[in-house]
Amino acid sequence: MTSYADAFATTAAPAANGWLPELRRAAFDRFSALGFPTTRNEDWHFTSVTPIAERTFKAVKPGASAHSANDITALAGGDASWHRLVFVNGRFEKQFSHMDGLPAGVTVTTLAEMIKTRPEFVAERLGKLASYEDQTFTAMNTAFATDGVVIHVPKGAVIPVPIHIVHVCDTQAAGGAVYPRLLVVAGEQAQMAVIETYVSVGTPQYLTNAVAEIEVGDGARVDHYKVQRESTEAFHVGTVQVTQGRDSVYHSFSFAEGAALSRTNVYTRMLGPGAEAKLNGLYLVDGTQHADHQTFVEHIAPNCASRELYKGILDGSSHGVFNGKVYVDPEAQKTDGKQTNHALLLSEGARVDTKPQLEIFADDVKCTHGATVGKLDQVGLFYMKSRGIGADNARALLTYAFAAEVLETIELDTLRLELEAAVFAHFVSPVQE
Repeated sequence: MTSYADAFATTAAPAANGWLPELRRAAFDRFSALGFPTTRNEDWHFTSVTPIAERTFKAVKPGASAHSANDITALAGGDASWHRLVFVNGRFEKQFSHMDGLPAGVTVTTLAEMIKTRPEFVAERLGKLASYEDQTFTAMNTAFATDGVVIHVPKGAVIPVPIHIVHVCDTQAAGGAVYPRLLVVAGEQAQMAVIETYVSVGTPQYLTNAVAEIEVGDGARVDHYKVQRESTEAFHVGTVQVTQGRDSVYHSFSFAEGAALSRTNVYTRMLGPGAEAKLNGLYLVDGTQHADHQTFVEHIAPNCASRELYKGILDGSSHGVFNGKVYVDPEAQKTDGKQTNHALLLSEGARVDTKPQLEIFADDVKCTHGATVGKLDQVGLFYMKSRGIGADNARALLTYAFAAEVLETIELDTLRLELEAAVFAHFVSPVQE
């Protein structure tokens, strides 16, 4: 912690606003008091952050980007027509970004710029949804984050084109840390889609500690996709905290393929009647990778619905964790919640720990949860091989079929096709016969 204290002391605030240094100081003090979680903490029981805690990751020093526009486009993926904001090693790169054609009244800008131009807007919201009181990594991000993205979609506005936020880390980030921050405010009846993509150039070892705060107003809809394809030597901890108003819709999809150790938290609170949440995800790991997904759905108001489908495919001696919790408040009558987690183990050395939980205090609800852990269907493998399909291809095709169900929940065609291709590349291409 001493090294982080030294680093904090030398980190300049983005602007001379009194509230911001106070927020950052309070967050750093909380980070210092909490320390890094251990496996004695129930929420971290299956994930040891020792590889992160035993290192001191300093903020990455700004440097000139060595990448071309074509490099960034190839790394980012997605559609060229999407609005795009690019960060390289935590620094906003204006020359690779474009946000032309946004509807009137919509604001999409960097956190640093928003603090300069509309500090009151940020002050009212930053750190309010994503509490750092009990969350070490959220406290760490709040203390050290210097930039990020702010999206404000006012009442009734619809952004027809997705907003793509791309975070690239290269060898300049080796040994360092980046702290992306995202603040989304969707007003009443507003609609938008945002994609966060995290990628690496080469295999540097660094820490990404990302936090997103998303406010979905009454009748609004936010589709939120997160694609984590970082270096297999990197560490990634990301937290998404959402609040939902009456009849709102929040749809989350998490795709995790990279990082030596990754942890993704998605928490949503349904505060208004009739709200709907869909939380889906897919992770693919092999070697010694570790991927942990945590979800927490709080049904606070009545007549809300939540659906979760997470799948994991594990090979080598990798380790997966899924911990999903659905809480139903006494006031949340007529709650309809369903949570499903399936894991496919491709090797004897792979391991998964899954822990679906229901905590219900209302008496008129429909809530179910289920989890399975299994291996490839040997009957299916035999059938395919008996019809001339090679053993490796048959294995790869069955693996892809397992992932297809959750990939089909992605409503952006470009992204769905891109991730389908990624799954093929992960399991099919290397074993073509």
